Amino acid sequence: MDKRLLDILVCPICKSPLHHDVENNELVCKADQLAFPIRDGIPVMLVAEARNLGEK
Repeated sequence: MDKRLLDILVCPICKSPLHHDVENNELVCKADQLAFPIRDGIPVMLVAEARNLGEK
């Protein structure tokens, strides 16, 4: 993930900064407990595509 892109991307819900989870290839919003997938190097910033980290 390009550091410059990561610096400008924010959560589409709360506008918090995102953290790159290299192991799972996701961008994580800790505030909303959501993980947005990165597919073919492109972040998918759609809430419908996000994984809820609060689910067991």
